[in-house]
Amino acid sequence: TSTVMSAWPCGISTGCFYRTDILDALPAVRDGRFNLIEVCSFPAHLDYHDPGHVKEAAELMRQLGVEANSFHAPFADSIDIASLDPSHRQHSVREVFAACDAAHALGAHYVVLHPGPEKEGKPRPEEWYHRMVCATASLNEVARHCRGLELILLLENMLPHLMFGHTSDMLYLLGAIRETNVGTCLDTGHAFLSGDLRTVVHKLSGHLRMLHVNDNLGDSDGHLAPGEGAIDWISLIRQLRQWRFQGPLILELAGSGEDPAVIMEKARNSRTYLGEIIAKLDLTDPG
Repeated sequence: TSTVMSAWPCGISTGCFYRTDILDALPAVRDGRFNLIEVCSFPAHLDYHDPGHVKEAAELMRQLGVEANSFHAPFADSIDIASLDPSHRQHSVREVFAACDAAHALGAHYVVLHPGPEKEGKPRPEEWYHRMVCATASLNEVARHCRGLELILLLENMLPHLMFGHTSDMLYLLGAIRETNVGTCLDTGHAFLSGDLRTVVHKLSGHLRMLHVNDNLGDSDGHLAPGEGAIDWISLIRQLRQWRFQGPLILELAGSGEDPAVIMEKARNSRTYLGEIIAKLDLTDPG
């Protein structure tokens, strides 16, 4: 592999096994020849409220030689760190704290967080600023908690139809957070659905620490393997190299109940596909 690929380690999100207990999914990941993961926090996969389950997962990861790059904080209708209801907001922040504690116990470097609610649609204009202020207050608390655990908090760009789905909102939040252990995770599929992947990368580039790598056809968040959708990967990788991006690429592929071996084969093919593009660009424009 190229020198650049070594600076961009490629891992996989365990989200493709989100209905399977992580203790059953980890051997499949290792057998699929991946040793870097992002841990999914779906309760059926990993109960981050259960220290015993988290400890077992950490121990199995050590035995298998699998490293946690990142931990995806929970997202559900019940979690809204931007809520105008103080008790709902506090509950949401406590949920994210519990996820951060689990991330620390698993030895992760990053916690990836959707900064806004998962509910469809956007708040009324008169609520917007107040919700931004609430989100900022919550994020400052979460970032402080992460700092105490030596974790880096990464905000993920949301789907364009959700609150904080626009890059300008993300930049507002990044500017308003006082802590410095905060950056962004670029979800390539979400950014592509915004209609202007190139601009999203440009705006987030100064804060960019890692990528959620997935493809789609421009119509829905399909979580296809790179090359199966409409994203121009050569153009994207060239742009990332120009920005001197150095972080990990985490494949975030749909699982859809397929055989784990089939999913892992798809992941390996994706890693090879990206590696070949990077190697080719190294030869043609060596920076």
